[in-house]
Amino acid sequence: MILVTGATGQLGSATLSHLLNNIPPNKVAAFARDHGKAEHLKKKGIDVRIGTYDDVASLEQAFQGIEKVLLISGTDPNRVQQHKNVVDAAKKAGTRHLVYTGISLKDIQTSAVKSVMGSHIQTEDYIKESGLPYTLLHNTLYTDGIPMFAGDNVFETGIVLPAGDGQVPYALRREMGEAAANVLLQDGHENKTYEITGGALYSYADVTKALSELSGKDIAYTDVDAVAFTEQIKQAGVPEFVAFMITGLATDTKNHQFEGVSKDLEHLLGRSPITLDAGLKEVYGL
Repeated sequence: MILVTGATGQLGSATLSHLLNNIPPNKVAAFARDHGKAEHLKKKGIDVRIGTYDDVASLEQAFQGIEKVLLISGTDPNRVQQHKNVVDAAKKAGTRHLVYTGISLKDIQTSAVKSVMGSHIQTEDYIKESGLPYTLLHNTLYTDGIPMFAGDNVFETGIVLPAGDGQVPYALRREMGEAAANVLLQDGHENKTYEITGGALYSYADVTKALSELSGKDIAYTDVDAVAFTEQIKQAGVPEFVAFMITGLATDTKNHQFEGVSKDLEHLLGRSPITLDAGLKEVYGL
């Protein structure tokens, strides 16, 4: 049986959707925190197992009978210990393959969000030391995440970000979920690391050009100072941690941290990933 953690989140949902297209629901388990949010999964015939990454007993119970697991990285400040709890439970249960979602960055040590992203390195080291067969999926930034950076009024105000002319090989979250599902469904991915990226690099100038063509509106990109930008969005009501992450990831983009294109996603999908234009059309409903 395959277990997907973070099952009610967007990446977990995308992975489950592709799994159900290929295997019966009684071969799939979902680990979730909330009964209510997981009810729709239960109705599909998925074995829903309730718990949290902090609750070791719930993890150990959830891993009974599990052969493969997708560990979707958490967002809690204590996520390194949480991830270790998952790895320990998987090992104790005799799970034979653990897949983990990290991030595709050139150098986490010099990242503007190292304080958050450094936990991926710690988790991956722990996974390797555990002796469990593993696959590490280093995911690039989501095409679906562009609206978070662009803001709610992108078609009126354009995109204002401290991202310079940096580029990102954006990919759709649902294709990443499909790739993760294929790793779980197939053999031969053990002890490998994949860089999960789109097929080309795009700057925010490219993003606004694509949005302009799709919407018929003239949308511009404006590069701004990072400190002033952070203060501006905080004053607009953006929570401090969210402001830190938006500015930090934009700064990493400016510093060319994401500028690596891999064929791994194409290989795992068995086709070329969706282009930026097609992805933005889907994300914005254009």
